[in-house]
Amino acid sequence: MLFNQNLIDEVSSKFSQTLQSGPLKDVESNLRALLQSLLQKLDLVTREEFDVQQQVLVRTREQLVALEGRIVALELAAAPSATETVSPVAE
Repeated sequence: MLFNQNLIDEVSSKFSQTLQSGPLKDVESNLRALLQSLLQKLDLVTREEFDVQQQVLVRTREQLVALEGRIVALELAAAPSATETVSPVAE
């Protein structure tokens, strides 16, 4: 029984080595290259690049909200002085 197990292990090992170095390995390499080429054509970004751009967008939105608030404050500050410079016509 031990002899048969050793024989089975040896055949299994040889079969595994043959598959790794044979045409199946070439097919796997070719499929990987093809898949990588197709993904590059889709113009995808990595997760890290996406996260960085998301952070930039958040900061930009915060700056936009702050600038909008400053514009409103400046408009309110300028509005009373604009009405003061225009005097009503005295009749």
